[in-house]
Amino acid sequence: MSFSYVTAVDLIAQIRDRKLSPVELVTWTLDRIEQTNSQTGAYITVMADEALAAARAAEQAVMNGDELGPLHGLPVPIKDVEGVKGVRFTHGSVPADEIAQDDSLCVERIRAAGGIIIGKTNTPEFGHAGTTENLVFGPTRNPWDLKRTSGGSSGGAGASVAAGITAIAQGSDGGGSVRIPSSFCGIFGIKATQGRIPRRHAGDGSFNPVNHSSVGPMARTVADAVLLFNVIAGPAADAECDAIPDAPPDFTPALRRGVSGLRIALDTSLGGAPCEPSVAEAVRRSAKVFEELGAVVEEAEFSPEPHPVVERRFLDYFCARGYGLNGHLLDDPASAEKLTPYFRTNLERGRAMSARDYIRVMEATGKYRTFAASFFTRYDLLITPTLATTAFEIDHQPEIIGGARVSERLWGFTPFTYVFNLTGNPAASVPCGFDGDGMPIGMQIVGPLRDEMGVLAASAAFEEARPWADARPAFPPV
Repeated sequence: MSFSYVTAVDLIAQIRDRKLSPVELVTWTLDRIEQTNSQTGAYITVMADEALAAARAAEQAVMNGDELGPLHGLPVPIKDVEGVKGVRFTHGSVPADEIAQDDSLCVERIRAAGGIIIGKTNTPEFGHAGTTENLVFGPTRNPWDLKRTSGGSSGGAGASVAAGITAIAQGSDGGGSVRIPSSFCGIFGIKATQGRIPRRHAGDGSFNPVNHSSVGPMARTVADAVLLFNVIAGPAADAECDAIPDAPPDFTPALRRGVSGLRIALDTSLGGAPCEPSVAEAVRRSAKVFEELGAVVEEAEFSPEPHPVVERRFLDYFCARGYGLNGHLLDDPASAEKLTPYFRTNLERGRAMSARDYIRVMEATGKYRTFAASFFTRYDLLITPTLATTAFEIDHQPEIIGGARVSERLWGFTPFTYVFNLTGNPAASVPCGFDGDGMPIGMQIVGPLRDEMGVLAASAAFEEARPWADARPAFPPV
């Protein structure tokens, strides 16, 4: 029996009803990884022995009639920028010989909910690219077209879900890294309000009040994403976590709330960002669906500064933070020789920044947050493209998009994502169609701070009106 493209909700229900054994599901998933990983490059490390042991324990708990967690028996992959205790921890970087000493906070929560950690998914070096290539394992390929990228930096997670290996996956998003692969791979992913899903930063020096990176769920359906979201969201006692202190609601009611009466803004430019016409048109068509569902949709400009300025501000911050965390790799000649070119470039940019430049970035971030807060007093949601284009061939980032030359080739296709890492707003990528080559297009839905419920409600309403989960890549036979 194949479990490809069976929803997490259905798999968990079958396990609870004793119609499906966790051992059977985990064994099938491991076989699926073995059959497909040479093609997708989704996984760096596969935890077969650990996963099977956890599956046997999960099966016994079902047979004993024990209380079961919300993810009980479900395989969940972890992006290899999060630690899993006792397992190789590569960060997508060589030498890949570190062993994690502890579970990351999201791993702790997934385990406590009964999830079974199946392996570590591929990522660019230290998550520093919008596509997934590294020197540890090579590239992750898009299941819709194996010549093309799956996106990044949660590229392995996106490929795992799109290829029908797992129903859900854990990703993280510091500039679009959940939303980029979700858009390219035709799946759903959400970045929460900064701090809604806390991360533990003890010892790495990365805690600060404008931290831009957040863990997030990736799945084929909104309901499956909500399952994982409910598990990993919530306050943390650890002082080293950038956590919202308030307990979040159960997000499940968002699946039925709808969008009637909401005021929704539409912007396919964000201050002059380039965008392929086919992508912008697909998003405009999709925005009309919300009007059919009872919302008011109007075009409005979300532009705290012109796009090139926002791009420069983000990259300055992103690279300065990267150098602060990993600059020692650049300073050591032996380590520097082993760095991927994109990561070395980012570290060098970070090293070149002055304190004055960094302060200007912080000032701009504060201004962007004030602008976003004001914007969302007038609108309940904002709709944009997730990306400026669909997935391109690996190592062929477009230099021209929508007839315009991009200023930063490695990031030029991502102009709609990173500003919401700076502002901290929740944002999701929703599948909304295909281009002429049959590649998925993503629509981004952005909400006010702490209103993940609204973003999820709009995503679920769109999914019900324009279902996407049955659109699957012809890859490979299951």
